[in-house]
Amino acid sequence: MRPSASRLAMVIAGLAGSALLAAPAMAQDKQQSDQSAAAPQPERDIIVTGFRSSLNAALQEKRTSAAAIDAIKAEDVGKFPDSNLAESMQRVPGIALARGDGGEGKNIAVRGLGAAFTRVRLNGMEGTAQTGSSDIYGAGNTGRSFDFNVFPTEIFSELAVRKTPSADVEEGSLGATVDLKAPHPLDFHKPFVATISAKGVWNEVSRKVDPRVSLLISKQNSDGTLGILGTFSYSHRNIREVGYSAVNILPTYVNGGFCSPIGVTPQNPATSALKGTDAANCSTGNPRTGSVAAYNQIQSLTGPSGQPGGGVFLPRIPRYLNSVQDATRLGGSLSLQWKPDDRTEIVFDGLFSRYQVTRHDNYIDALSFARNASNNGQPMTSVTDIQLKSNGSLLYGAFNGVDLRSESLVDRFTTTFAQGNITLHHELTDKLTVDVMGGWSKSIFDNPERLTVNLDAIDAPFSIDFRGGGSIPVLKYGIDVSNPANFSYAPGKADGTVLGNFNTRNWYVTTRNLTYDTSFTWAWSDHFKLKFGGQFRESAFKNRQLNIAPANQATTALPAGVTTSDFTYQITGLNKLLNPGALSSFTATDIEKWKQAVGYNSFTFCGIECGNGSPEVREQELGAFVMQQFDLPDTLPIPVRGDVGVRFVNTMQHTVGYIPTATTGGAYPTVAIPAIVDRQYSDWLPSANIVLELRPNLLMRLSAAKVMSRPELAVLPSGGSVNAVTRTATIGNPYLNPIRATTFDAALEWYFRPGSLLSVAYFHKQISTYIQSVNTLVPYSQLGLPNTLLANSNTQPSDLFTVTRSVNTPGGPLNGVEVNLQLPFTFLKGFAKDFGLLANYTHVASRVNYVLQSSATSTLSTTANLVNMSPDTASGTLFYENKLFSIRGTVSYRGPFIRQIPSGANDSDVLGNHGTTYIDASASYNLTKQVKLTVDVQNITDTHNVLYIDSGRQDPLFDTRTGRTITFGVNAKF
Repeated sequence: MRPSASRLAMVIAGLAGSALLAAPAMAQDKQQSDQSAAAPQPERDIIVTGFRSSLNAALQEKRTSAAAIDAIKAEDVGKFPDSNLAESMQRVPGIALARGDGGEGKNIAVRGLGAAFTRVRLNGMEGTAQTGSSDIYGAGNTGRSFDFNVFPTEIFSELAVRKTPSADVEEGSLGATVDLKAPHPLDFHKPFVATISAKGVWNEVSRKVDPRVSLLISKQNSDGTLGILGTFSYSHRNIREVGYSAVNILPTYVNGGFCSPIGVTPQNPATSALKGTDAANCSTGNPRTGSVAAYNQIQSLTGPSGQPGGGVFLPRIPRYLNSVQDATRLGGSLSLQWKPDDRTEIVFDGLFSRYQVTRHDNYIDALSFARNASNNGQPMTSVTDIQLKSNGSLLYGAFNGVDLRSESLVDRFTTTFAQGNITLHHELTDKLTVDVMGGWSKSIFDNPERLTVNLDAIDAPFSIDFRGGGSIPVLKYGIDVSNPANFSYAPGKADGTVLGNFNTRNWYVTTRNLTYDTSFTWAWSDHFKLKFGGQFRESAFKNRQLNIAPANQATTALPAGVTTSDFTYQITGLNKLLNPGALSSFTATDIEKWKQAVGYNSFTFCGIECGNGSPEVREQELGAFVMQQFDLPDTLPIPVRGDVGVRFVNTMQHTVGYIPTATTGGAYPTVAIPAIVDRQYSDWLPSANIVLELRPNLLMRLSAAKVMSRPELAVLPSGGSVNAVTRTATIGNPYLNPIRATTFDAALEWYFRPGSLLSVAYFHKQISTYIQSVNTLVPYSQLGLPNTLLANSNTQPSDLFTVTRSVNTPGGPLNGVEVNLQLPFTFLKGFAKDFGLLANYTHVASRVNYVLQSSATSTLSTTANLVNMSPDTASGTLFYENKLFSIRGTVSYRGPFIRQIPSGANDSDVLGNHGTTYIDASASYNLTKQVKLTVDVQNITDTHNVLYIDSGRQDPLFDTRTGRTITFGVNAKF
């Protein structure tokens, strides 16, 4: 049972309350306590190191900043607190972690705003990093969003989350600006520092031990003015994920209903000599065996559409899944730092990371519910028994004439990131300082192969059973799915029967960023500093996509003497890893052997002439700002500090897309017409941050600003792409306006003891323009594209395509509250003083207007929470640390959230994610001053991630298990 947000909040509040009640009892001298809080330093009789030291340093940075900042510092040289950067940020108030394939943290949402609204800077320069993923998680990120799993944690020493803007910080964020900083050689007090870490990573689902190593070396010259530092990190993971997927949930009328039982009128499907359909047969060799009672029960239930069967919702492609990933992560940094005198500092920072993945996804599908009569799908399927929930969701169903499929996908991709930037800080005079930064970065997402091969078995019995409870049903297949002889790979029949096929895609995406920044700071009095400057930034995005040429799309006969047994193998163990009712084994395609069998390596690919654009975007931003910083400790009744300023930015956007059109006579290949759009827009972005010191240990923060976030790069170019096999299409929109909002923040921070904090913050964002991705089911014939793009795909112009397009919508308000506690138990006696507690809770509410359907004459809309926003998130960490031993446990809760509106399914409003609670633990033991043993355990409770469709029915869409992960190792420092 998953704990509710309110229950988890009560637990955290109870822990916090108990700790706060104990604190005053241990404070004997109020004056001494106030003085200590006013200048928070570690108590003299306690040596603060490791995790506790990193917390104190982060707290001090938060306290002295004018803007609202939360930071995470390295515990030690080369030792970040967590194994994944995104997972580290779960401990920051207001941050919700988004996990991807294999259960690994991938990106974040800040105060309800998803990854697209969060800017990430690496060593002060904006960066982008994209990786691939399975279809359920979007099949890959090719926009501005930052995938944190690209980078190893070991190459960074600090992570800071800036939640309120200042005029001197680049625009582009609605949620937060995240700063990742690599270590510098002059940060250390020793002229030479070296650390090495070696770890083994074991997962209970993959049952393998994988390596992870890192190295840091830092060297200074004799007078400590010049230094060089380098880091290196390598890890390799074998990840296995098992589960259930429905792909979609559809009412039964969408694909033409079921085959009517003998004697039931009207007959469905209609008599057809080509398909072998008559009064006794659903199709050739497929008799009408349906139950009259079950069939009539379905037909009698109407939903919002009013059509018979519209009140019965079935999985589109119910299937078990098995995903195996082979992932290698390589990263490093190089830093050169020179301080020739106290007035000058020059730093060069270089970063490099490569994340290489080969993922094999295997499914055993029941496919008929996703097919219409053209491919002898659902209308040729008999329903023999059905049990429904009161809301129309499926509880149990038994069917005959179901087409089964063994689906095998291989996805190979590499993300390569490189960055170099140089910064200069120089005090021109005692009052005037200049800061200059120039940098370049490039992210390459190379996805040379995303290939799916399908083997089909026709007209088999099949059942799906949710009666045991939970979101993973028991699927029963009426044939031996472990026997490859039961599956076919052959050309389709004249009646539309599909006997196996394949589809593939080749992506190569590059994003290049340039930044040049100069700012001046003039301390024109003891209490005022005027800061002003300008900036030029450029982002260049290119997306080359290739698909198999239509001439090679058709399924060809296997060579003489070759059978499916020659290129298949067995997926085993689902009954042990998932549930006892799951399959013990099923047939899967060995992709490399299949390539040899069909001559795949001689097939040809095509790009824009196949309807797959190779879009480009170039954005240039010219910005300037002026900001007044102030610190008034004595002139007002209470000390006040902060900043007030305004930023101006002009955005110039150049997009190139391609629109396919038919050649004369409609023959293939098509002609792609380039569509070039140039536009620009400007924004004035005022901001203010004010800190009121109500007492020496009690701060009030107030912030207000106008902010903007630009559209994702990939959705801007005109034209788009189409995939005839998967029946999907994507269309760009170069006229999208940025998301703009007005924000207000207020917070109280009570630093009631050294190293302690209790804070509460309120935030409000009035989103005036929003960007929504709209998925619509549209017949291909209405897309205005040539029918030649459907050649050899078994797809007809009348078939429905899922068309994705981004549009501007009105937006709406967002309001939230954060509560944060940091409490080391230093007020206790004995070993208890080495304990400590971190706890936070965030509640967010929003009302955003979404477009569900739009046409030239009418628009259907709804109001709901922001996409990717969990109304409730919470995290609690209890830690213990002394000179020799450290241990901590963390509970992280993320409440349910909406992933997509509309859901992409008929008569279902949203695609959502159930709430999750993850429990992790970490421990270390110092063998000597130089050598430390470490153990980390992730996902102790074996939590699953579960997606659903429709806010009312909440039909299970996706449920996977990744299991517990244990990391053990040794760190050595010299």
